[in-house]
Amino acid sequence: MTVKQILDSKSVTISFEIFPPKKQDNFDNVVNAAKNLSSLKPDFMSITYGAGGTTKVNTVEIASKIQSFNVPALAHLTCVGNTLDSVKSVILQMKEAGIENVLALRGDKPRDWDDSSMGKNFTSEGLEHASQLVAILKEAGFCVGGACYPEGHPESANREEDIDNLKYKVDAGVDWLTTQMFFDNNMLYSYLYRLQSKGIRVPVLAGIMPITNSSQVSRMVKLSSAYVPAKLLSFCDKFADKPAAMFQAGIDYATDQIIDLISNGVRGIHIYTMNKSDIATAIMKNIDAIVEASSR
Repeated sequence: MTVKQILDSKSVTISFEIFPPKKQDNFDNVVNAAKNLSSLKPDFMSITYGAGGTTKVNTVEIASKIQSFNVPALAHLTCVGNTLDSVKSVILQMKEAGIENVLALRGDKPRDWDDSSMGKNFTSEGLEHASQLVAILKEAGFCVGGACYPEGHPESANREEDIDNLKYKVDAGVDWLTTQMFFDNNMLYSYLYRLQSKGIRVPVLAGIMPITNSSQVSRMVKLSSAYVPAKLLSFCDKFADKPAAMFQAGIDYATDQIIDLISNGVRGIHIYTMNKSDIATAIMKNIDAIVEASSR
């Protein structure tokens, strides 16, 4: 089943995201995590795309495993680390695995990339932007999603430029968008209004990252440039050395975000699980009746 079909048929959707193993000997652990998460019956699950080596292959293989657990899979694919030929090869693998859904991404600049000595072009010719990848995937018959940034992409000059660039992606055929993590719902509501004013009307799924470890905050902010409200910073500081309390506070904060989003008409919630089934289980326990009531 495609993500578009799911979004068209349900009032509220809940989806999970996992990532492939960095080391091959952790492959079974990730598959087990996917199996545990699938038991919570999400509407679909996505698997991120490895930065290099065998993790690229693992993305397709784990996506296939997810589908064997009776959950639609969404495989990520990036411009970074690929050429046109390698994209065609991955597309063939996805087709053979029965994968229908792909999230098209440019991908992050490699960590060891130095613009001064290596130049600014860290993608392959013909794959400089996600919009180009979207067009290729649509032509191949996939249901295609894209990423968006409520607080602006870190490399964009300003938020207006960021939305203008997003419009290229949508016009290329994106079926829906998933946001980068955010911790203040007002950031999303303002962003959705700006998207509407630019004529972007595809479904937007809200990306929620539960913070259950205080060390996550600085790392996530660095990755997403997200604004961190004082309330979140306070409990991270208060419970930094109290794991059980920190876990509960993080789950409650994410739960409050989700309840507020659903109450205000956001129809898609995408949870960044970090491969932790206990996190997803705790959140689903908190919101199951709310999701059910909103689906009537």
